[in-house]
Amino acid sequence: MAHDGAEMSMTGILADLTTVTGATLPEIATLVSQAKEALRHKVTVDGRVSGAALEAHQFQAHALAWLATYEESLKQLQAWALRSSENGLGVIDSLLLQIGFGEYLNQIAGGIPMSQGEIARLSDLEISWTPSAEARELMTRGNSPEARQMLVAELRELQGRSIFGTSGLDEELEMVREQFYRYAEEKVKPFAHEWHLKDELIPMETIEELAELGVFGLTIPEEYGGFGMSKAAMAVVTEELSRGYIGVGSLGTRSEIAAELILCGGTEEQKQKWLPGLASGEILSTAVFTEPNTGSDLGSLRTRAVKDGDDWVITGNKTWITHAQRTHVMTLLARTDPSTSDYKGLSMFLAEKTPGTDDNPFPTEGMTGGEIEVLGYRGMKEYELGFDGFRVKGENLLGGEEGKGFKQLMETFESARIQTAARAVGVAQSACEVAMQYAIDRKQFGKSLIEFPRVAGKLAIMATETMIARQLTYFSAWEKDHGHRCDLEAGMAKLLGARVAWSAADNGLQIHGGNGFALEYQISRILCDARILNIFEGAAEIQAQVIARRLLG
Repeated sequence: MAHDGAEMSMTGILADLTTVTGATLPEIATLVSQAKEALRHKVTVDGRVSGAALEAHQFQAHALAWLATYEESLKQLQAWALRSSENGLGVIDSLLLQIGFGEYLNQIAGGIPMSQGEIARLSDLEISWTPSAEARELMTRGNSPEARQMLVAELRELQGRSIFGTSGLDEELEMVREQFYRYAEEKVKPFAHEWHLKDELIPMETIEELAELGVFGLTIPEEYGGFGMSKAAMAVVTEELSRGYIGVGSLGTRSEIAAELILCGGTEEQKQKWLPGLASGEILSTAVFTEPNTGSDLGSLRTRAVKDGDDWVITGNKTWITHAQRTHVMTLLARTDPSTSDYKGLSMFLAEKTPGTDDNPFPTEGMTGGEIEVLGYRGMKEYELGFDGFRVKGENLLGGEEGKGFKQLMETFESARIQTAARAVGVAQSACEVAMQYAIDRKQFGKSLIEFPRVAGKLAIMATETMIARQLTYFSAWEKDHGHRCDLEAGMAKLLGARVAWSAADNGLQIHGGNGFALEYQISRILCDARILNIFEGAAEIQAQVIARRLLG
């Protein structure tokens, strides 16, 4: 229905806002349905989606993935607004809602940025759109200069807050957020930049404090020594810690992956042996999957495991292994069936090792390693590992079964991508806060930078997109908590969150001007940290391919 009377009020907020925004969702759903049918016709061979055909139409497939991600993002922004409006939708939340809808509807109509030089247009999807009156109202007035200026004026009054706008969480999760907000403010933010500049490992004291706070056992069931909390709680904790420093926010990822592998694929004996130590932080783990020539193509990995009596002997090379030096156990993927050349011959091991020191980082026999110097994401360091005659106990074959490794790993992807999306939201929020404070403090031409419309406009979009990514991340976590398959939603949250984090960091540096290019300013670190999010846990291109295949399947 048309809302000709949905004029801008004196405050710059559209009247009858949630009704107007909600009215646009069915037409975006129709666009996604039309785009799927247009592509499905091209990639279906003998009644099934053909991998080769999908690759041949890759740009169209990835455009579909982004369009569907925008649809889900707007749905979750609307759901957040409706939850928040139960006690009356505040000014900030109203502005975030209308700016978010206004901007994303305009991008759907004119082109969604998949990366800096790749724009997904409706014509690429072989569809067109005549926006409704409600959509036109939002596209014309939702993300207006007046609305952006007003949002930033409101946000300017919120110094000391860890999010800009209502979170949409329940009381328990808000308490969790507040606890880790304080920890990040007091124990992470004051030291993060020094750790980065010195390229130091995060101090063991910090790891011990996180262990006491329950970070490593957050989602591990109580029967195995954990707290048995939700994936939503994990997302909140990860977001707040990553807001302080992505390295600290990522420490829990390693235990999350290891615990998920053991819970989903391990024997009861393996659960009893490993989970309590992982939960307490007494056992630190690292994921050892990627190889120099495989990247995202894990099915082609060549590290081999050969049976020797009851044990296994590992030979091969791995790369981009995070926090490898300090850890006690590696979740290690290797080929146990030499006759295979795909994922079917892979097995997962819980490979024990001795934690190293700075002088002797890899003391375990049969194992060597070297550091990879990186731009950002430095607090745990990255390593190349070599295995030659490295022994793993037979009892440490995950699940006691060969050939299950890839399937076991796939079962962790939902949680890993939710966690990565939460890290992205934290980095984006950090960029927002740092850039806003700088824009307030920095004076040019007799006034603060924040008073210039384009600076304020950047900050408004940064805050809005961060909230959109946050709500998409929370939704994927809630889906997981309710036992629903959520690889699609988690993938979307990771895809969007990574782009939002990079955009926020880049805009934040631009607001800093020349100072942003100086290493002494925090935004230079945030930019370096943000860049990795589009690469690890599934590069953006791989993520879009996976999303497209799920949509068509």
